[in-house]
Amino acid sequence: MNRLCLDARMLHASGIGTYLQNLLPALASAFKLTLLGHPEELSGYPATVIPTDIPIYSIPEIIRFPSLVPRCDIFWSPHYNIPLLPVKAKKRLVTIHDVYHLAYLDTLSMKQRIYAKVMMQTAIKKSQHIITVSQFSKKEIIKYCGALPDKISVIHNGVDHQHFKKLEDKRLLQTVREKYQLPKQFILFVGNVKPHKNLINLVKAFAKVKEKIPDISLVIVGKKDGFITSESDVLPFINQDQGLTGRIIFTGFVDDQDLPVIYNLARLFVFPSLYEGFGLPPLEAMACGCPVLVSDRASMPEVCGEYVNYFSPTDIESIAGGLLEKLPQPEAEKQPEIQNGLARAQTFTWQQSTQAHIDLIRQLA
Repeated sequence: MNRLCLDARMLHASGIGTYLQNLLPALASAFKLTLLGHPEELSGYPATVIPTDIPIYSIPEIIRFPSLVPRCDIFWSPHYNIPLLPVKAKKRLVTIHDVYHLAYLDTLSMKQRIYAKVMMQTAIKKSQHIITVSQFSKKEIIKYCGALPDKISVIHNGVDHQHFKKLEDKRLLQTVREKYQLPKQFILFVGNVKPHKNLINLVKAFAKVKEKIPDISLVIVGKKDGFITSESDVLPFINQDQGLTGRIIFTGFVDDQDLPVIYNLARLFVFPSLYEGFGLPPLEAMACGCPVLVSDRASMPEVCGEYVNYFSPTDIESIAGGLLEKLPQPEAEKQPEIQNGLARAQTFTWQQSTQAHIDLIRQLA
């Protein structure tokens, strides 16, 4: 059995945490697995755990972390923050989910720019193989890093269909609605509040349509505080328009088990992101039977296919037009789109993704 060592420090990070949580159970069965991370988080996996609290993106990570990697056939970094110094592994594998930091260098500080460039270039140079999550990201890695195409494998993420699904339990739906004080009719946004998520343009588009569709609100799943960099203008924009303050709801933290219920309650899910390596939320919404309206940028057309409506995320009128087209749609007209969305989401499973990872690791070893 091949010896696989994996950096699992980001087990509960957004995005990469979902990726790891869905892959680890099967990896632990397929390989002699060693995990580097927090013991209390990793105790449930049948693997050897090497405890470490070394933070990511830190000087100790550069100096001390490589020495923790044991002798193994493959050391796998699920993010581009790979060990810079030698490790006791025969081969290295890295997952690069996207190259946002290289595509949007102007949004970073000088320190962040240098770190992103050095680490991504080094990850590609030192690793025998690269996994990424979409054909879009593969093209971006080649474009910005000069990686050889044959060195990159595309393995799509999956949807947890036991978790994200259409619900008929009216009591559960009402309980969650009351828990988060959700309005009867609402547009839903789910995602980290970062500049490329483009929340400001969605808010501006909503401001244009709110009077034409007076019974609709915008629900933002995420924290109201902590808006940084270019998103710092979201709250001032909302606060300067008294008509928005009561129509835009920030849920704050949402329990994992409640998110599928909120997708089920939403009238429309909107994803205005400028840049995504993959983008799971639209698929999660589709799996829950929620109509979807998404940006036409980056990986979105690849992931969502022809089963959703698109808009230009830099054009507020385009977003507003999409909202005005979709929101008044009668329930009967939504059903074909909902069924197509459910079918599209079913083509992305963690079982398929996991097996593709296992096959690749065995070939590499």
